[in-house]
Amino acid sequence: MAEFQAPIDDIAFALERAGLAAIDPDAAELSGPILEAAAGFATGVLAPLNRPGDVEGCTWTANGVRTPAGWVEAYRALRDGGWTSLGAPEAYGGQNLPLLLANAVGEIWHAANLSFGLCPLLTLGGVELLLAHGTDVQRKTYLPKLVSGEWTATMNLTEPQAGSDLSQVRSRAAPTEDGRYAIVGQKIFISCGEHDLADNIVHLVLARLPDAPEGTRGISLFVVPKYLVEPGGDLGARNGVRCVSIEHKLGLRACPTAVMQFGDDEPAIGDLVGEPHRGLQAMFTMMNNARLGVGLEGLGIAQRAYGRAAAYAAERVQGRDADGPVAIDVHADVRRMLATMRAKVAGARGLLYLAAAELDRAHRLHEPGAQAMASLLIPIVKAWATQVGCEVADLSVQVHGGMGYIEETGVAQDLRDARILPIYEGTNGIQALDLLRRKVLADGGATASELFDRMDSEIEALRSTGGAVLAQLADRLAKSEACVRQTTAALLTRAQDRFGIDAAATPYLQMVALTCAAWILAGDARVEVARSGRSDGARVATALFFFGHLLPAAFAFAETALADPAVLRSTVMVGKRVA
Repeated sequence: MAEFQAPIDDIAFALERAGLAAIDPDAAELSGPILEAAAGFATGVLAPLNRPGDVEGCTWTANGVRTPAGWVEAYRALRDGGWTSLGAPEAYGGQNLPLLLANAVGEIWHAANLSFGLCPLLTLGGVELLLAHGTDVQRKTYLPKLVSGEWTATMNLTEPQAGSDLSQVRSRAAPTEDGRYAIVGQKIFISCGEHDLADNIVHLVLARLPDAPEGTRGISLFVVPKYLVEPGGDLGARNGVRCVSIEHKLGLRACPTAVMQFGDDEPAIGDLVGEPHRGLQAMFTMMNNARLGVGLEGLGIAQRAYGRAAAYAAERVQGRDADGPVAIDVHADVRRMLATMRAKVAGARGLLYLAAAELDRAHRLHEPGAQAMASLLIPIVKAWATQVGCEVADLSVQVHGGMGYIEETGVAQDLRDARILPIYEGTNGIQALDLLRRKVLADGGATASELFDRMDSEIEALRSTGGAVLAQLADRLAKSEACVRQTTAALLTRAQDRFGIDAAATPYLQMVALTCAAWILAGDARVEVARSGRSDGARVATALFFFGHLLPAAFAFAETALADPAVLRSTVMVGKRVA
């Protein structure tokens, strides 16, 4: 199989298009060396561990979880190289680089070794949560160690009876005499809940206080370290939190997914983060960070799968033309699959980088409306990029043919690893509901309209640049953007029909995502034409393929979004009638 190679040129182009230089000119100057160094680390250290880690997996023992061979050393190299501190504030030992650039490095990690990239991803979310909601003492205690990578962080939400419905959380937090809390409960599906990579694991845990009301408004948030921390910062006694088992999974086998027991035989001591009964709101800081990160994971695995497939198709000889035997990448159907993979990867990258750039504009430049735009984009990129990860990994198996179905080639692992991404950190159906209910309908479509206005500006730019190809892209983008506007307006009139809105949510997200990706790719093509003076470059070809082969589905999704939901209310296919 082909060795992993990071697409440095494509990543650098996407960073430029997302506006890195406007966000931080110094970071833009440094981005080239940073990406090259990240690619070298990924190629030399992380990628070689991907397949062996999947084969060996993690091992549970009563004394802790052992990660696969080479992982402890790789994590130490990651930490010692300063890679865990890229986007963190300088006050806590970070390098204060824009999220946009840090995410570009994250894409490389996830493409090289998806299992390995998850632990640092969650730690970054924990840093952001404590920055936003922690006390001065909590920040001083935890952030320097989390930023340095000496400690890692986890997100503890799900319980056996409470999956996506966090109103069912039963874990309890009882006040202690010294002003702290004793946590009791069990959490499941906790990624990196226990491992041997770091000196301490900082659990961020949802639980209920004794006076908590029912539902999500009665949930509080607590920081519960594996080892208690002494006032001077040294590690103290082992806390009463244990990993009682790890899951045996379809994929991501080298990343431990733990069942965590708090306060079983001895107290699990924690501290309140933020206000009582408002823990879920605080946790959403970490969840939104993770949702963007999971979208990045989808992009990473898609890039890896596409790179494998393109290399294999160029080498695999099958069939003949007039001159003799040929590699399979000359066949029309194989080219269709490869072009689909390339176009979806490029579209997902552009959208993810756009969302990260909006967060930078909100937090670093304090631009009005940037936070609202980022909030609108996050459910789109989480859902669509993770779907792209699965689709591209699946197409990679198809391009490899029977060899793709053989575990030893490693291609099947990409598909297995990718499959969890549309499920965790809020299923893609939940992302669709978030987009339509809480983002589009909640502000009467104002932020969505601003997004569509940006598409209009791109349409004008395409036409003013000149040339028949860009004019064609402008006309097609205008039709799709008009369809999205019309569909959004129609759904706004149906806002009181909750079931109908829920039924429309997923096709609506798909329609918006396809149109956004087309907008990004059209802009890429315009920039390429403006620089080269030619309309036959790779980015123009990618845009033309996307517009001709993939964007038409947006119109079908619009029709589905506006379909009468009565058939879903009355269908007997699900075995019962929906009220």
